[in-house]
Amino acid sequence: MSNLKFELAGLLGAGLVRSLFTMTHLERIGAENYQQFRSSGTPILFVFWHGGLLPLIHCHQREDIVVLTSEHRDGEYVTRVIRYHGFRAVRGSLTRGGTKGIRGLVRAAQSGCDLALTPDGPTGPVCVFKPGSLTVARMVGLPVVPISVAASSGWYLRSWDRFLIPKPASTVRLQYHSPRFVGRNATRAELELIAADIGEELNAHTGRLISEGSDFSSQTVVQLGHEPVKRP
Repeated sequence: MSNLKFELAGLLGAGLVRSLFTMTHLERIGAENYQQFRSSGTPILFVFWHGGLLPLIHCHQREDIVVLTSEHRDGEYVTRVIRYHGFRAVRGSLTRGGTKGIRGLVRAAQSGCDLALTPDGPTGPVCVFKPGSLTVARMVGLPVVPISVAASSGWYLRSWDRFLIPKPASTVRLQYHSPRFVGRNATRAELELIAADIGEELNAHTGRLISEGSDFSSQTVVQLGHEPVKRP
């Protein structure tokens, strides 16, 4: 019964995502920062804040991207929804006992798949880049492409990540930043510096994208209860 509940929730969630984004407008900025790697067949590590996940599920569907999801119940719901959009999921963590998650991501990258991670997930702190998210990039030599996500008008849930749901008729803006490269011999201190730098860039550009679209007064906070670019 529990499995059926997750499956039905995933099917419903996927349908709602598709319906919502038929009524929004998408703008991509700096897409060449990842398209160059797609053209050469080089796997990419996309990193973005957890709260911006929903627009990216829609915008990058069916591109054979592998996403790390939590092994907890919330992660199961996310896994079911993204699979309906053509993503693959690796269950696990990069922090507490993260060996399983790291192994799965490394295998996926070595097979040629792009990866997607939320460096402030799965439970925060919000918009703080955890350096462990760069471990796979260091091990496999992946270029890291940060993505800022914003909407001209949207609902923000009162969850730890202020999860963004764009409103119908809004403009969703995605900005792909210049790729970063992590040396295979990078130390923990070097990973922390790179993580802090990317985190500052994501926060600065997310705020700028929002301010260009609308004032925060048009954003609504909601109380929670208990064209894709293909590889050649």
